[in-house]
Amino acid sequence: MLPPKSQGSLFADPQKRNKIVCLLLAVVTLALYNPVNRHPFVNYDDDRYVINNPHVRQGLTADTITWALTSTEQANWHPLTWMSHALDCSLFRLNPAGHHLTSILLHAVNVILLFLLLMWATERLWPSLFVAALFALHPINVESVAWVAERKNVLCTTFFFLTLWAYGWYVRKPSYGRYLAVAGLFVCGLASKPMVITLPFVLLLLDYWPLNRVAASGEDSRSSILPWSTLALAKLPLFALSLASAVVTMQAQQAGGAIRTTTEVSFGARIATAIWAYAMYLWKMIWPVRLAPLYPHPGDSLAAWQVLVAALVLIAVTALVLKFRAHRYLLVGWLWFLGTLVPVIGLVQVGEAAMADRYAYIPLIGIFLMIAFGAADWAESKQWGFWPAIPAAAVLVALAFTTHRQIDYWQSNYDLWSHTLAVTRNNFVAENNLGGALILQDREEEAHPHFEAAARINPMDPMSHSNLGIYLQKHGQMREAVAQYETAVNLTSDPGLLAQTYANLGSVQRALAEDEQAHNSFEQSLRFNPNQHSAWFGLGLLAQKQGKLNEAISDLSRSVELQPSAQGYLELGRALARAGHVPEALDAYEQALKISPELVEAQQAAGALRQQKK
Repeated sequence: MLPPKSQGSLFADPQKRNKIVCLLLAVVTLALYNPVNRHPFVNYDDDRYVINNPHVRQGLTADTITWALTSTEQANWHPLTWMSHALDCSLFRLNPAGHHLTSILLHAVNVILLFLLLMWATERLWPSLFVAALFALHPINVESVAWVAERKNVLCTTFFFLTLWAYGWYVRKPSYGRYLAVAGLFVCGLASKPMVITLPFVLLLLDYWPLNRVAASGEDSRSSILPWSTLALAKLPLFALSLASAVVTMQAQQAGGAIRTTTEVSFGARIATAIWAYAMYLWKMIWPVRLAPLYPHPGDSLAAWQVLVAALVLIAVTALVLKFRAHRYLLVGWLWFLGTLVPVIGLVQVGEAAMADRYAYIPLIGIFLMIAFGAADWAESKQWGFWPAIPAAAVLVALAFTTHRQIDYWQSNYDLWSHTLAVTRNNFVAENNLGGALILQDREEEAHPHFEAAARINPMDPMSHSNLGIYLQKHGQMREAVAQYETAVNLTSDPGLLAQTYANLGSVQRALAEDEQAHNSFEQSLRFNPNQHSAWFGLGLLAQKQGKLNEAISDLSRSVELQPSAQGYLELGRALARAGHVPEALDAYEQALKISPELVEAQQAAGALRQQKK
């Protein structure tokens, strides 16, 4: 129930009250996350989603939309996410501040939608506000907001909440048009991130509470009360959309080499890890410290006592929820948490993570519901009045400080991965990424031990071998680099990594004058990624060496079109000059000097051509 209204109360008018609360939530959320606007892109998927993705970089065009609708790049079908990134590139180019701002704004919108949804459904201000505030301020959500590549998470949640809104609108006055609105918004959510396939299940939970469309045993039989069978049948088209999304996602993940086999991670280990992960999400909700972008999968290394304790926690909470099931929000919140985590709990193991903070963005709302409405009812039964607001405010302040600290870890690649290594064990992904961060700071010698550590932790990790190959190549150890690259391509089926590694292998083979092998490697690279600019560059250099100038000009032009670089324009200028296309060659040299004004070779070549023209 709402607090008593008084004539002069600020909360006397529900519309004004809700506007003020929404404004307050937005201001607090935007202020808390404002430091993210000064952060760079991170060296973990941001390159594949934005920085080095030629489709996204060209902005939101008809070609980009066509590609987005058909692409399963990054082992997913999420066209609206691709379009969102492309729109940001149209608006902000590659300025990370703009990309971060969009994610922050989406998070703020999600906070407001959650509050308004709960207010509409329950008409209880304070617990609805507390749920929204927990969602806004909890540090476990930092990963979803501060990581540009996780745009899909905040975007799909926006459509998730809009679908819930549309469903409430449909329930008030059922019609085909309103049902189509529900289905359409659900499709938008699936087209942002397939994790929302559990949404029809969530709608059944909302039918139970707070919409109260189904009666418990012995309750009334009003016309608005429906049997479970009728409610489930009404959602069959939505379940069909979930099934279609699951099939497409599985195919995309298999094609992208993201799904781990039972040989790599046994089914028994998956069950044990899932039980443990459920409990860990609860613990990180209560005590949100030692958060990281990736928690390595424990495989078969989980101790029996860890799984047993986790199972006992889950059983105990389930028993309490069933005991107090008269408070419907407890059962709804608990099943919301358990159910919405199913797609990412690891029964189908995708990638290297056992769990991830980003996976809790929607599921923990269920636990927040249990806490907020349970505490509100308890305080009301004790007639404590305003006093419960004090500990609630203290919790929110503590969460805000912790979130602020967690945001700071994302201010640079070095800070992010140093922190990750400090709070996790045997994390070969973090070792690789910290090495990559050091490379970006021109600290190659410090990076090398991290690449070696990654390969030592997981000898079957292709990325660490590829990174070691890059290090060896830069230090002139070409034969050793070839061995590392060949090991990497034999260990992965990831098209992106294969394309990059084959391009690197080809460049080493070209340096060793093994032109035929180099040509084959570049062709292999383009087979996996037709937009691999370094492969086109390598083919252009080979063609130029062999005197095939037209072919060289075509390949090098394609390279700089995909990734403008001073070296690319320099070599294109040389090929054009040799072919007698002097004005075009001069233009290429000028483009090289725009990118790198101190490039001596371009200065000399341009000067020589100008003298020649005189």
